Order: sequence, then C-alpha cells, then structure tokens
Amino acid sequence: MVQTPSGGAGDGAAAAGTGLMSIGAVLNVLREEFPEVTISKIRFLESEGLIEPQRTPSGYRKFGAGDVERLGHVLRMQRDHYLPLKVIREHLDAMERGEAVQLPVLGRPGDGDTGQEPAAEGSTAARIGRGRLLEAAGIDERMLAEWESYGLLAPVEDGVYDAESVTVAGLITELGRFGIEPRHLRAMKAAADREAGLVDQVVAPLKRHRNPQTRAHAQARTKELAGLTVKLHAALVQAALGIRLP
Repeated sequence: MVQTPSGGAGDGAAAAGTGLMSIGAVLNVLREEFPEVTISKIRFLESEGLIEPQRTPSGYRKFGAGDVERLGHVLRMQRDHYLPLKVIREHLDAMERGEAVQLPVLGRPGDGDTGQEPAAEGSTAARIGRGRLLEAAGIDERMLAEWESYGLLAPVEDGVYDAESVTVAGLITELGRFGIEPRHLRAMKAAADREAGLVDQVVAPLKRHRNPQTRAHAQARTKELAGLTVKLHAALVQAALGIRLP
C-alpha cells in the first residue's frame, strides 16, 4: 500500500484515496464500541507489537482497515476476556495462520495460572486476580504496591481488581518512560474521581427508580456520559497545551 505525506488538506484527500486513516480517525471509529480508548492506548498497543501501522516519510502513522480490525480484536479481548497482551498477540497470530483458537469463557481469573472463577450473576464488570494483573501489566509487587499507595489502582475486593486496571497499569508504565512518576499522577486520579462523581450524580435517580428497565438504562447512560467526559478531558488537555494530535 502506497504511503502518503501527512499534514495538510491535500494529505487528507490522499489518505482517503488509499484507504489509510490517521490515528485520530481510527480513534473516532473505535470509540463507537470502546468509548474509553485513547490515542495513548493505541500507541501503547503499537509499542507492544500488537499492530504495525504504516509511517509516512515525516513519521505520521497511517492505519489500514486491517489495522483497525486488529485493534478492535485486541480491545475486545482485553475487555471481554482480560487476557495478557502476550496471549492476545499469540491468538491473533494464530488467526492469521488460519488456525481455530478458542478464547476462555468470560469469568473472573484467580491468582494462579489455571482455573477461573465465573463472574457473579448480574455482574456488569470483568474482574482480574492480582497475579494475572501483574502478569498482564508486566510489573512486580513493589510497583503495584507503590501505585496503590497513591490511589492509582485499588482492588474491588481482596486480591481482585477491575479488568480496566490492566489498561491503567499500561498507561502508568508508558508515562513512566517520560519520567512521569506515580506521585505525579495523584492530581489526575483526583480529577477522574471528581468526574466519576459527577456522572454518578446524574445517573443516581435512574439507579433508584422502581422500574427495572429504567434502572437497567442507568448503565447505558453511565457509559455514554463516561465517553463524553473522556473526550472533553482530552480536548481540554490538548487546548491547554496548545496542540493538535495527528
């Protein structure tokens, strides 16, 4: 596939002609199913070898339809099966070879290498054990304990974490490569808690409603509001820095 220069209006037309997309366009496509995904997340998955977008001569990423489809598979396997990136990579490689690979049934992993505890009936969030979190994030007990001390990660119950903790851990690690330490991230965590509190305040009446359908609608409304707050937060940070991401 021919690579095209990036940067101006002409570049947009050229990219459209070749079927290639910028990382921003890919983000917009993925957010229809994954509202919490970020450009940093996409770059992190690239750094881990899950995708290999083309590069223009000036260094801009350009994604084909296959790259977007592969990203969707990766994010889905993280969300629905909370698999380590290594396992996801092996699974995708097997798919490309035409091999039939069965994914594990959605459940709540224990800390060991074998066995899974099924998710509780009516549960709305996937869970991951401490051992699996350490493995998936590629960190050790000392690092996890430090992150917990700053409130960046916390178990939902003894030794069990929300599966989204894997994403949080990956982003903390990526920021660390730029010299941003966990103690620097406390303000971000506090801001996220305030945003979550605002969303919860809005949907609280729906959760307390006597109608079961209305209560069920609260979950969908929560996801919708979460996606909007994530987009607003990203836009505000970019505006404050005076930048426009490619």
